Amino acid sequence: MVYEGVKAFTNYSQGLSNFNLGSANAEVHDSKLKTKYGEKSDQYTIELTPQQIENVSKPTDVINRQTAPNRQLTQTLSIQARQRKVPSTRLARMVSFGSLAAGLGIGTMAEMTRRTLGWNDLQSENPFLTHANAERIVNTLCKVRGAALKIGQLLSIQDSNVINPTLQAVFERVRQSADFMPYYQVEKVMKSELGPNWRDKFAEFSLKPFAAASIGQVHWGKLHDGIEIAVKIQYPGVADGINSDIENLVSVLNLWNVFPDGMFIDKLVEVAKKELAWEVDYLREAECTKRFKDLLSNDNSYFVPRVVDDLSTKKVFVTELIEGIPVDKCIDLDFETRCHICSLIMKLCLHELFVFRYMQTDPNWSNFFFNTNTQKLVLLDFGATRSYSKKFMDEYINIIKAAADREKEVVLEMSRKMGFLTGYESKAMEEAHVETVMILGEVFSDDEAFDFGRQDTTKRVTKLVPTILNNRLCPPPEEIYSLHRKLSGVFLLCAKLKVRISCRPMFMQIYNNYNFEPIVE
Repeated sequence: MVYEGVKAFTNYSQGLSNFNLGSANAEVHDSKLKTKYGEKSDQYTIELTPQQIENVSKPTDVINRQTAPNRQLTQTLSIQARQRKVPSTRLARMVSFGSLAAGLGIGTMAEMTRRTLGWNDLQSENPFLTHANAERIVNTLCKVRGAALKIGQLLSIQDSNVINPTLQAVFERVRQSADFMPYYQVEKVMKSELGPNWRDKFAEFSLKPFAAASIGQVHWGKLHDGIEIAVKIQYPGVADGINSDIENLVSVLNLWNVFPDGMFIDKLVEVAKKELAWEVDYLREAECTKRFKDLLSNDNSYFVPRVVDDLSTKKVFVTELIEGIPVDKCIDLDFETRCHICSLIMKLCLHELFVFRYMQTDPNWSNFFFNTNTQKLVLLDFGATRSYSKKFMDEYINIIKAAADREKEVVLEMSRKMGFLTGYESKAMEEAHVETVMILGEVFSDDEAFDFGRQDTTKRVTKLVPTILNNRLCPPPEEIYSLHRKLSGVFLLCAKLKVRISCRPMFMQIYNNYNFEPIVE
C-alpha cells in the first residue's frame, strides 16, 4: 500500500517508531529533510505495510515521550490526508490559484476539443465540470487550506439545485479532506507563538495531528501536571490570506458561471470574509469558549472544555482533551440514546437563538461529541460564534411562532418586515418563500414527537429552490446565512440519527418566557 506525505525524518523502517525532540540538540530543520525528489520537497511517496499504515494514525511522534495517552483519541484525520507544506506567503497562495485557473482552462479546452471531435460523450452540460478539473480543484484547496478550503466546505452542504451536482461532489470531497502541515512548519509556528523553548511548556506533545480542518490542525499533548490537552495550531498564512483567497477562488469559479444569480454570491462572500476573520482569531475563540462554559454552567447536560490560557495565543489554542464520540457516528447507539442526544442539541440550538442570542454557527457535526459514560453532550470549536441583536431575534422568533401555528399571512408580513422580501416579488416567489418557512415551522407545530427519520423536508425544500433562485430580488438578512446554516445542520443530524423528539414543548417554553421588552441601556 502507498501512503503519501510522511516526511523523511519519520523512522518508517521501524514502523514509524517514536523519537525524542526534548533535548536542545534535537532541533528540526527543514533544510535537513530529504525525499526521493531532493531536499525540502512538499510531497513524496513511500511504501508502507498495513501495520505501518495503522501506526500513522496514532500519536507516535511525540516530544518528551513518557507514556501513552490515557484515553483513545478520536481520529478525524482523513485517510486521504497528506503531509504537505502550507503556502504561507500571499504570493505563494496567489500562484497556487493562478495555476488552478490555468489548469482548469486547459482542461476545459481539452474537453471541448474531445467533444467537438466526438472522442468523448457528453458528461455534463458544462465542459468545465470534468473529472480532471475536479481533481485540480480538490488538490489546490486541500493544499492552500484556509479560507478557500472553508468556502469549498460550505458550498458542499448547499442543495444540488443551488450548486451543480458535479461541482457539489467536488466540494464534498474537499469537506472530507484536509492535508496537514509537515513537522518543520509545526515547529516554526510553535516557536513563533510560544517562544524558542516552547517544548519545555509541555510534558509531552505529539507532532502528528489527530485532526485537520480548513484553518488549523489539532495535536495531542500533556501538561506537566498530567492533564491531557488538545492543541490547535493555525496554518501559517491563512489569516493574512482570507480576503485574497476567497476572491481568487470565486473569481476562478465565476469564469465558468457555476453560481446562479439568485445565490447572491457577492453577499455570501462578504459574510464569509467577516466570519472567517473571527475564526482565525484564536484569542477570540478562547473568550467565546469561556463564555459558553459560563452560560451552560448550571446545566449538567453539557460539557465545554476548559481553556488553557497560558498556552493560548492568536494562532495556538489549547483546551483540556475531551472524551466522546462524534455525534454523527452515534447512529449505532440505541434509539433512546440517539433521541437524548438530538434533544440536547435541539434544546441548545433554541437557547442559543432565543435565550443567549449567542450561537456557535458552524454546522460541522464533529463539533459535537457525546460521552457515553456521563451522558453529556460535549461542545467544541467556538471560532464561528456570533451574537444577534435583540431586535432581530424579537422578529425572528415571531416568524417561527407563526410558521409553527400555520399562519401564512403573518409569515409573509414578518418576512417583508425583516427584509427577506422587498414587497415587489412575484406571487410565485412569495408563495415559495412562505412555504419554505412553513416547512421549517412543522418541527414546532405539534406537541407529539416529530419523526425526523421519516420527514421529507429536504425534498420539499429542494423543489422550491429553483423558484426562489430565479425570482429572488434581494439577498436575505446578513444574520440568516449563519443562522440557517446551523439550523440545517441540526435538522440534518436529527434525520441522520433517525430520531423522534418533541420540539414544540421546548420552543413554547422559551417563547412563553421570552421578553419582548426593549433593553434599557
